[in-house]
Amino acid sequence: MHRVVVLALEGVYPFELSIPIRIFGSAASATGEPLYEVLTCGLDGKPVRTKADFSISVDHGAEAIETADTLIIPPFGRGPEDEIDWFPPPLADTFARLRPGTRIVSICTASYALAAAGLLDGRPATTHWNQAAAFQRMYPQVKVDPDVLFVDDGDVLTSAGVAAGIDLCMHIVRRDHGSEAANRVARQCIVPPWREGGQAQFIERPIPEPSAATTSATREWALARLHRPPTLTELADHARMSVRTFSRRFRDEVGMTPGQWLTQQRIELARRLLETTDLPVDRIAEEAGFGTSASLRQHLVATIGVPPSTYRHTFRAVLTPPLEQPTR
Repeated sequence: MHRVVVLALEGVYPFELSIPIRIFGSAASATGEPLYEVLTCGLDGKPVRTKADFSISVDHGAEAIETADTLIIPPFGRGPEDEIDWFPPPLADTFARLRPGTRIVSICTASYALAAAGLLDGRPATTHWNQAAAFQRMYPQVKVDPDVLFVDDGDVLTSAGVAAGIDLCMHIVRRDHGSEAANRVARQCIVPPWREGGQAQFIERPIPEPSAATTSATREWALARLHRPPTLTELADHARMSVRTFSRRFRDEVGMTPGQWLTQQRIELARRLLETTDLPVDRIAEEAGFGTSASLRQHLVATIGVPPSTYRHTFRAVLTPPLEQPTR
């Protein structure tokens, strides 16, 4: 079974510490078998003081990290103005003992620990939007993207603040076991399987007037028409706004342009159809509004790095149980 080890460092934030056990601990197959084993550990076996007014006792020491298939580091710190040692010597020793191929995940500002260890050099990453500028100044060799909820760079994954840790853990379940497994977790934990947009939608902005129209109804309308994606003019007309006003309000609410959002939704639809149906790729391309299999292939390769056939084969291998041999 895939083992997820969660590292509780001094000053850990309790909410973020609990995210992995809640998400991965809820992940099960269609027949109810757990998909992950989750362990929480510290560096020295002693109680860990949290960012709240209590400490926690963990049952495992740093030796558990050597057994991890996935290592998750929640954010930690003492106070907003304190100097934080992002990479204490015991943590350096621990990283050196990781097994080859171990997947490493940071939640929120724990990305600082990964950057301090050199694990993000030359790689894309994210962190909480209000720390992104400082993070980039401190680690200019990291390709910081402050607009996204998380970054999946293969064996190293980083998330934005707090609830984006849920988004990233949900993404990992989907990446490992497909959308049906992620949907089961989402229903169990009452969280969305994925959220639209990026961090831009959470950055402080003036509160709109209570009477101001939103684009939510138009987004719902567009989702029912992905086979023939509406134009920007059609979207604006449906929302009863000018194109300029609609585009501005859409970006404020969603964190991306209408065109980017539509493309993202069409790709998500294509992925779901590839995972859960036997429809030919040409038909899926039509259903998702790409027109041709060549266009779908181009968009899927650009987004997740693999063509439709490879994506379907990967998830079918995960999702399809072995055929039972007939009894004689």
